[in-house]
Amino acid sequence: MVRVTVPVPGRSYEVTIGPGVLANAQEHLPDLPGATTAFVVSDRTVSDLHFAALANAIEDRGLASVLLLVPDGEEAKSLRGYETLLRQLAGREAHRDDAVVALGGGAVGDLAGFVASTYMRGIPFVQIPTTLTAQVDAAIGGKSAVNLPEGKNLVGTFAQPLAVLADLDVLATLEDRDYRSGLAEVAKYALTLDDKLLALLEGDPAPVIARDVVVMEDVVARCVAAKARVVAEDERDTNARMVLNYGHTLGHALERLDAFRGRTHGEAIALGMVFAAALSEARGLAPGVSARTERLLRSLGLGSAEPLPPSQEVLRCLRLDKKYRGGVRFVLLEDVGRPVVVDDVSDEEVGSVLHEMGAPA
Repeated sequence: MVRVTVPVPGRSYEVTIGPGVLANAQEHLPDLPGATTAFVVSDRTVSDLHFAALANAIEDRGLASVLLLVPDGEEAKSLRGYETLLRQLAGREAHRDDAVVALGGGAVGDLAGFVASTYMRGIPFVQIPTTLTAQVDAAIGGKSAVNLPEGKNLVGTFAQPLAVLADLDVLATLEDRDYRSGLAEVAKYALTLDDKLLALLEGDPAPVIARDVVVMEDVVARCVAAKARVVAEDERDTNARMVLNYGHTLGHALERLDAFRGRTHGEAIALGMVFAAALSEARGLAPGVSARTERLLRSLGLGSAEPLPPSQEVLRCLRLDKKYRGGVRFVLLEDVGRPVVVDDVSDEEVGSVLHEMGAPA
C-alpha cells in the first residue's frame, strides 16, 4: 500500500493506493468530527458492486450511510443532476458536518465534489474513485464541475477532498474498454511529466494491460505524485497546472461533438495527444514525438479508426473552451517530458493538422 500526499497549502490530504482499500475503508477514511451521516453518491452499476462494503466501513466508524443514486457517466454531470442532489441533501436534513462520499468514476466525482463544495457553502467530502481514469487523474486536485449543452466542465469549483481512497482491486471489475480508456491519462503523465513511467510503458506494457496489482500500484502512485506536484504549485489552474491538459483541448471538443455518447474520455484524449504531438512537430518542436506517441497509444490499445468530425465543427467547439483567448490554447511538447503552453494557435494551424489526421473540411 502506498500513500501520496497532495500538499495543497493549508489543506494537504493523502491518497491511499493499493489492493483492499475499499474492503478496509474504516481504516482509511478521514476523521469527520461532528458528522452523523455519510451521503454516498454513486451510480447503479458501481453501487451494486461496491456500496455494501463501503456502507459497512462507514457504519463501523459510527456513521449512518445513505446512498444517493445518479445516472451513469456524463449524463450525471448536468445542472439538473446538481440540483437533484442538493435537494436530496436538504430533504434529508444534511448538516454542515456531514460528509459527501463520491463512489465512482470521474463523472460521479466531479458532480459530488461540486455539490459538496457548494451545499451550505461547503461540506466535507471524500473521493473513492473506481475507474483508472479517476484514480490517476480526475479524483486528484480538487476540480469539480458539471457540463452545459454548450461545453464540458463550464460550471464548477476548486475544492479539495479530505482524502482519496484508490482501491486497485476494483480495476478488475471494469470493462476492457473502460480500463484502456484510463490508460490514456497514464500515457499523458508518461509523455509530459514522468520519464520513468514512460520507460516502463514502452519497455513492457503487458503487466499494465493485464492489470497486475503490483505494477499498477507503482503506475497509479506515479501518476498521483506527478499531479500532486503540479497541483501544489498551481491549485487554481492559472499557470503550471495547465500542462495537465495535454491532449484535453481537442479531446474535450470531440466529447462535446459526440454528445458524450461516442468515444470514451480516454479515446478522445488519446486523439487529442496525437493531435498535440503532430502540432508540436509542425511548429518545429519535439521531432519524432508523433510516431512515438502513436506507438505508445497503440501498445496500450488506444488506436482509433473512428473518423474525426469536420474540422470546422471542431473549431467552433474549441472556441467555447474555457481557455480560449482569441486563439486556441494548447499544451504542446518541446520534447518528451517538456510540456509547454501556447496561446497563439491559429485556426489555420488547427485545420491543417486535423486535415493530416483525416478530418474532412
